[in-house]
Amino acid sequence: MQRLSPLVVVVLLYCCLSEGQANRVYVHPFHLFAVKNVSCENLQTQTSEPRGILPVVPLDIEVLSPNTRNPVKLNAERQNITERTMVLAGLMNALGLRMYQALSNKQNSTNTLFSPVNTFGSLGILYLGASRKTAKLFQIFLGLSSGTDREDCVSLVDGHKVLKTLQSINTLVADGPKDEIATQVWAFHRQDTQLSEDFIQGTQDFSDSSFIRGVNFSKPQETEQLVNSFVKKTSDGKVKSIFKDLNPSSDLLFLTSFHFKGNWKTAFQPERTFLEDFHVDETTTVMAPMMTHTGHYNYVNDKVQQCTVVKLPLSKWSYMLLVLPHEEANLQDVESKLHTEVMSEWHQNLQEGLLELSMPKFSLSSATDLRDLLTSIDPEVEAKLLGSEAEFSQLGNKKSFTIDKAVNKVLFEMSEEGAEDQDKIQEAGVPLSLSINRPFFFSVIEGYSNAILMLGKITNPTL
Repeated sequence: MQRLSPLVVVVLLYCCLSEGQANRVYVHPFHLFAVKNVSCENLQTQTSEPRGILPVVPLDIEVLSPNTRNPVKLNAERQNITERTMVLAGLMNALGLRMYQALSNKQNSTNTLFSPVNTFGSLGILYLGASRKTAKLFQIFLGLSSGTDREDCVSLVDGHKVLKTLQSINTLVADGPKDEIATQVWAFHRQDTQLSEDFIQGTQDFSDSSFIRGVNFSKPQETEQLVNSFVKKTSDGKVKSIFKDLNPSSDLLFLTSFHFKGNWKTAFQPERTFLEDFHVDETTTVMAPMMTHTGHYNYVNDKVQQCTVVKLPLSKWSYMLLVLPHEEANLQDVESKLHTEVMSEWHQNLQEGLLELSMPKFSLSSATDLRDLLTSIDPEVEAKLLGSEAEFSQLGNKKSFTIDKAVNKVLFEMSEEGAEDQDKIQEAGVPLSLSINRPFFFSVIEGYSNAILMLGKITNPTL
């Protein structure tokens, strides 16, 4: 039997999370997302081509409209969406924290931004093109394995259900007063090949707009310039120069973009925004614009994890958790202990109090190579899911499709403005002063399902 322990870790993490929800009837994630009439399919019995092969139009820099969407398929399978959302959020959070820690360790001294929902969606789309052998490993990694299959077979989940459930989380946030989430997907494939209907539909299940185009990889430098220009135009200039060092033997370039633009529920006070010291480390200090607001916040001083946690409402459903390490603690040490159980304890222990909160204005963007990130977690994981051992026979009419580039772009914007005006009434009492003036961690969470949309750290808000 092949050793799969690095992949099974995520499943165990989710099981630990579920134990803390004893008041709910436990439903195995697989049963919520399984294909109809599920059976254990032999790993070696693979059809030569996937069901439904579709031609894809060549890339034309003047034709910027997204691919046509099928509203019937997009609106199908809506029953039981609430339960699916809650369960999938638990899986996504556990995997997202693990992947974020790997990324943060790699970017130890720099600002870091990661989106669990965007990464889970990317892997879910690519899962639709995987052979049964590779699909089994995807399901284990994502926490969607049945757990009862023999070694030589797999019971498949419906990837479209997974992707539509992820999109429903984004929709909940979009129902807020001013917050916006925009998801886009691009796939550029060798123009002499065709792609599967399942894969193309998957890009639409997850995104607000998807762009599938055929390109000529035989002239990699020209193709690089062409696809980057196309992505820039179709993202309204937000996503630039993503693809580099293309290979003439490439089969597929894959890109997702997740853009969160939010506003605080209660506005900060612009007249109280000043340039103040931000202590990057023991020897480096920069001047950063610090926003200030005095009001009632839910917060907790966690002496065990050595940090202070503040909850900041954003919209009708979403909120931000700010995590400031104590002065004697190290941000990396705090991040290394981040698990779903720890975040759950923070929620349970939050108490309301009057705070004078100061924090830096910041916005972030990042581009993460999925293959590099998986390699950071474990080279065996990368090889089996996207690398040399991965098989994508269901991606199109080419037997040996390879995923040459898989990139996640994440953009995060916040401002001083709020959905509600600053309270007019003077807060009674003496507020506790809390200044976020040294490296800190933050997460953006959808409050209905507790799905983590964003994870990040700020080591220097001026960068």
